[in-house]
Amino acid sequence: TLFDEEGLQEVQRKFFGTLVNTYAFFALYANIDGFTGSEQSVPRASRPEIDRWILSELHSLLGRYRELMDGYEVTRAARLVSAFTIDLLSNWYVRRNRRRFWKNEKGADKLSAYQTLSECLDGLTRMIAPFAPFLSEEIHRNLREGRGLAGAESVHLELLGEPDRSAIDPGLEAGMEKARLIVSLVRSIRNRKNLKVRQPLGRMIVPVGYPDERMMIERMKSVILDETNVKSIEFVGDDSGIVTKSIRPNFKTLGPKYGRSVQGVASAIRGFGAAEISALEAGNAVPVPVGAREVPVVLEDVEILRQEIEGWVVESDGGQTVALDTELTPELVSEGFAREFVNRIQNLRKDAGLRVTDRIAVAYSSGPRLTGALRQYTKYIQNETLAVELSDVPDGDGNSAEVDLNGEHCRISIKRIS
Repeated sequence: TLFDEEGLQEVQRKFFGTLVNTYAFFALYANIDGFTGSEQSVPRASRPEIDRWILSELHSLLGRYRELMDGYEVTRAARLVSAFTIDLLSNWYVRRNRRRFWKNEKGADKLSAYQTLSECLDGLTRMIAPFAPFLSEEIHRNLREGRGLAGAESVHLELLGEPDRSAIDPGLEAGMEKARLIVSLVRSIRNRKNLKVRQPLGRMIVPVGYPDERMMIERMKSVILDETNVKSIEFVGDDSGIVTKSIRPNFKTLGPKYGRSVQGVASAIRGFGAAEISALEAGNAVPVPVGAREVPVVLEDVEILRQEIEGWVVESDGGQTVALDTELTPELVSEGFAREFVNRIQNLRKDAGLRVTDRIAVAYSSGPRLTGALRQYTKYIQNETLAVELSDVPDGDGNSAEVDLNGEHCRISIKRIS
């Protein structure tokens, strides 16, 4: 049988669970703020770049989805929708924008976040309707009834719609994909060196081969630094002397092209030097002899690897290299304490069943090193945790916990302020 119960459970957990949680997040804060969806729309051009990005991805997805469904490639269409929901909408857009929904003040920025997420959820319900008829109907009706359209048409009677080509920005999509790749590489280094994401680091080096690549990364600089918790990005040229490149054949493309001649082409590629690598990266073809003829080798036919940069921890993937400075200065250590402290308070809030809008008083006791760091970041801690009071005098009231913050012992107590 082709039925896979474990596979079904995985889809339920990853895709359906993610979609439901994303809708629940939207509904929670929309109800708190009284967002109905009937508000005047914030023009797309006036929305923040990350809103324009996810809408671009949504309409690109819709275009590919329609093509696949018209060709009866149902599985590929469903997988594209799943990848968008999990990787782009939930793990990137919603996670990166939580603060916009949390903040107290209303305005165009918060309204744009609500409208953008609502548009994505509405588009997804239409695309999943053939696969998940009941869930799509539930979310669709809830979204429309929130706009005062009780008794609205079923999602199964709605038109799928055409992608809005004016919303699609390939350059923005490519830039965000580049940012996500760099973030992934930095996280890989952190895991390798056992450095938590909440521990700030000083700087990273990103080798770039051409001006457009640097401009693309510069455009996403704030996103990359925020996601990786690194203070600065430094750029070096691929010909700077601190980046050593090597090359190897990509048999996935070479095999179908050259068949029995593939080993001869692969052998020629292994002999490429800096000049050939630079030519390929510039978009040029490099001819190689195969018997009595020459065949062109292009960038997709090879994998270009970048080696360690001296004095830094390096990670490479997909043609991208990142070098990370992992030295921890006293200032970075102090900020790391503050971020870990915030995390523990948020856990206590959750354990105590507090609402996201509840104000609290926080008391803690710790050694002099940790106390000094927390005093330095008092304002930051209060803003992040909705703490009206923050005291280093022990308090037995409220919800308490004994915690370890990067090797420092601390007792934390929180209580709700009426």
